[in-house]
Amino acid sequence: MLWINLVDKIGSGLWYSVTALYFVVVAGLDPARTGLLLGLGGAAGIAGAPIAGRLADRLPLTRVLLAVQVLRAAASLLMLAAHGFWQLLPLVALGSFGERSASVLTKLFATRVAGADRARYQAVQRTVVNVGYTVGGLAASAALAAGTAAAYRLLLLGDGLSFVVVALLVARCAEPASAVRTVAVHPAPSPGATPPRGRTAPAGPPPSPWRDAGYLGYAVLDAATFLHGIALTVGLPLWILTRTSAPHGLAASVFVVNTVIVVLLQVRLARFAATPRVAAHSLKHVAGWLLLSGALTAAAVVHDRVLATLAVLGSAVAFTVVEMIQSAVGWELSVCLAPDEAQGAYVGVYGLAQSAARCVGPLLVTSAVIAGGPAGWLAFGAALAAAALYQRRMVLRRLDRPRPADGTTALSVAPITVSEQ
Repeated sequence: MLWINLVDKIGSGLWYSVTALYFVVVAGLDPARTGLLLGLGGAAGIAGAPIAGRLADRLPLTRVLLAVQVLRAAASLLMLAAHGFWQLLPLVALGSFGERSASVLTKLFATRVAGADRARYQAVQRTVVNVGYTVGGLAASAALAAGTAAAYRLLLLGDGLSFVVVALLVARCAEPASAVRTVAVHPAPSPGATPPRGRTAPAGPPPSPWRDAGYLGYAVLDAATFLHGIALTVGLPLWILTRTSAPHGLAASVFVVNTVIVVLLQVRLARFAATPRVAAHSLKHVAGWLLLSGALTAAAVVHDRVLATLAVLGSAVAFTVVEMIQSAVGWELSVCLAPDEAQGAYVGVYGLAQSAARCVGPLLVTSAVIAGGPAGWLAFGAALAAAALYQRRMVLRRLDRPRPADGTTALSVAPITVSEQ
């Protein structure tokens, strides 16, 4: 799966760097219609996470992932022949839907394969993802030097072919172990009979994340803290260009700083999510770094060029540390707080909350945070820190909830294990 992620992200790195430019230069759309196209297409992606998660609970995971990669390949390759807004819109929507679906399915696959070591596996995977984006981005930068329509088409072709390769790799993967459902039965023993040790029985409908207020609350708060990513990729570059005396070239350097730190330190910081309880307590660290991030960004308005540069670089580092800790914590808690028999559905809802944050985040950061000046960044950091601390409280309360001694839900006899297919 690590090789699959590497190939996937190299292809995505080729395309992400030139997406908007392709629609303007090659497809002939104006900037306003390009923004509308990307916005509507991104909204379609919100549905990918919950639908993919639900399917992963009902069908073999590798088959669902294979279908999603084929869908992504088809959307990218057909885009080469599409012209005009209305031809491109369904393809952009399908690509966005496939991207969010693949993200959830890859996470579920890794969770089932890595088991208790999923925090470290996630850290290694994030490192591989960043390497892939870097390789793809560098290749895209070289192609953009030509500045021709043919160069843009080659990048889109490379993106589509990467999904073909990924689909072939997924087809060779063995199906990971299924989730195990533990249920209890209470048969009425016949007189004189030896009580049965257990038997196979239907477990009934799996729990729904939409009726689990605690998990929904966790997912919503996690989506709020997830806005740190929008602040780093959208807010900080715009802040550098419009409100600080730091060199404008730092807007591009932010991404370099982020990628280098993640590649070097993500695996080491996996210790912040070694167990569910450790992950919950690590939200205190997330809150502290969020406060520091907002304060440093606000301080970058200082008129001294050197101090502004140091503040911007410090902000980029702080936001990156938040990203590394919060991603490890989010991975661990989103899985361990979900029941085994509905893991896909629960993680899908968690992915839905993150997708929603991606949609509303840019508007929030540009229209409220940046518009509010230094006070806006201070309030942003404080609000996200408060969300992380309240999230910690919610999670610890859920982890401390007493469970029956036999590990079952409310019933009191021998558990029965039913394999989920």
